[in-house]
Amino acid sequence: MTGEHRPTRHIVVMGVSGAGKTTVARGISELTGLRFAEADEFHPEANVARMRAGFPLDDADRWPWLRDLAAWMAARHAEGVSTVLACSALKRSYRDVLRQGPPDVEFIHLDGSAELIRDRMTRRTNHYMSASLLDSQRAILEHLDLEESGMVLEVALSPDEVVAAVVARLGLPPATAATRPAGPAALAGLERKS
Repeated sequence: MTGEHRPTRHIVVMGVSGAGKTTVARGISELTGLRFAEADEFHPEANVARMRAGFPLDDADRWPWLRDLAAWMAARHAEGVSTVLACSALKRSYRDVLRQGPPDVEFIHLDGSAELIRDRMTRRTNHYMSASLLDSQRAILEHLDLEESGMVLEVALSPDEVVAAVVARLGLPPATAATRPAGPAALAGLERKS
């Protein structure tokens, strides 16, 4: 063995809060065995407190968080493990930081009407991101550039339809016993800091 490992895939499911990123990323993980992580779990408590209070984060708040996410994907790549990350990744500059992790990152942008997303946000429970922050997120959103690897999918589709579209379009193989997530801890991304 020369120390080489199997090729990995790294997918970021992106979009504003309430677009369904976590549901879709978990669905991709369950079907394909890619290691799931929720970017919100990487936020320091100060960021969470700001958002819970209804204040949007600024770039200074986001840079260390984005670097941690890139490092997490790079570490999984070094282990030969493919990943799927639920992360807003609203600006091109944020996605550029994420691309500094593993060699290739593919983005799935969940996009749709503000009315539909706002309705979803108002029905969520136990989430610190207030529906009042949706407008600030939409204001800074920069859609994928033509040279960015990725696709845009409509949030009006059911989560199962979105997951199936991603798996088919990216040619992701189904999970095997060796690649299937180990259980709730794996899905929750609790091992992310390792």
